[in-house]
Amino acid sequence: MAEPQLPEKMRAVVIKDEFQIEVQTVPVPTIQEDTDAIIKVFRAGLCGSDLHFYRGHQPKPYNFIIGHEAIGEVVRCGSAMSKFKIGDKVIAAFSTSCGDCFYCKQGHTSRCAKGLVFGGPKISGAQAAYLKVPLADTTCFHVPDGIPLDVMTLMADVLPTSWMVAANARRLAYEYRDEQDKKGGVCVVIGCGPVGLCAITCALTMFEKVFATDLSPQRLKMASTHGATALPMEQLEAEVLKATENRGADAVLEVVGVPAALQSAVKLIRPFGIVSSCGLHTHTVDLPGATLYGKNVRFQFGRCSVNTYFEPALKVLQDNIELFSKFVENTVSVEEAPKYYDLFHKGEVGKTAFSFDHDN
Repeated sequence: MAEPQLPEKMRAVVIKDEFQIEVQTVPVPTIQEDTDAIIKVFRAGLCGSDLHFYRGHQPKPYNFIIGHEAIGEVVRCGSAMSKFKIGDKVIAAFSTSCGDCFYCKQGHTSRCAKGLVFGGPKISGAQAAYLKVPLADTTCFHVPDGIPLDVMTLMADVLPTSWMVAANARRLAYEYRDEQDKKGGVCVVIGCGPVGLCAITCALTMFEKVFATDLSPQRLKMASTHGATALPMEQLEAEVLKATENRGADAVLEVVGVPAALQSAVKLIRPFGIVSSCGLHTHTVDLPGATLYGKNVRFQFGRCSVNTYFEPALKVLQDNIELFSKFVENTVSVEEAPKYYDLFHKGEVGKTAFSFDHDN
C-alpha cells in the first residue's frame, strides 16, 4: 500500500500542570529512526495511571502529550521494520521494548534497557491523532478481527496488567505445591476501577473464589457483574476468614497504588500468602514490620511486561467479549479531554476512550 498523505498538524492532549489539561494543535510526528512507525490513532484510552500526572504525583516539568493506550493504523514504517506494513491495524503496548536486551530475553519487557513509557517527559503520549512508536516491531501487536476498537484499547495496558497481577499471585501463592497449575484458593482484589474489574475476570480463571472491595458502591456493583463477591472493607475481613478457615486470603491483588490499599492487603493475607501489586505507588509506603514477619508475607510489585502477557490476556477478552462489550463507558471526542480527566479524577466516570477526526 502506498504511503498516505499526512497532515502537518494534529490535535493532542497536553498536560500543562497539575489539574490542567489542554487540547492543542501540534506537529504530526515523523520517522526519526529506522525502527520507528507512525500510527494514525483511532482510539486512545484514559487510564488511572494518567491521573498520577494529573494529580501532581509524578515528577515535573509537564507540557507533554499524555496517554499510553493507543489503537490505530500504520501510516509510516521505518526501513528496518519487518512485522508490520502500511495499512495494518495495530495496538501499541504502553511501554516500548527492543526484544533483544537482557530483560527482554527474560520476558521482562517492561524493564527493557531501551524501553520508555508513552505519555511522559521522555516520549510523547498516545492521546493524539498520530503517534510515533519507537521499536515498533517489538512494541506493536496486530489487531485480531471481531473485537470492537473501544474494547481492544484494553489490550494496550489494562488487560495484560490485570492478567499479570493475577498470574503472579497464583504462581507465588502455590510456588512449592502441586496445586500451582490448578484452579483453587481464595483471592481478594482491592480496587474496582477498570484494572480491578479486569483483574477480577482474570483471577476467576485461576482462583476458586474471588472477593473484591472498593470505596465506591457503584464500583462494587460492577465488581459483582464481573463475578466477584463484592463487599465494603468493613465487611470483607470477616467473610474472607469465614471462607478460609480463619487463615486469610491466599492472594491479594492491590491495583490502586495508595498506601492504605497495601496496608489492607497485609491485613487480609494469610501466612505465606502473596500480595501482588500493579498499582503505581508514588509515595513511601509504611507497613507493619511485625505483621510482615509474623505472616511471612511475600510481595510482587511493578509494571506489566505486555509482550509476555498479551496472548493469555487476549484470550480472556475473547472468552468474555459480551462482558467487555460495554466496558468502555464513554467514547468521546478528544476535544472533551479536559472535562473527562476531571470526571475520571472525581470517580464520576469509568473507562473512557478518546476518538479523533481524521476526515479534516
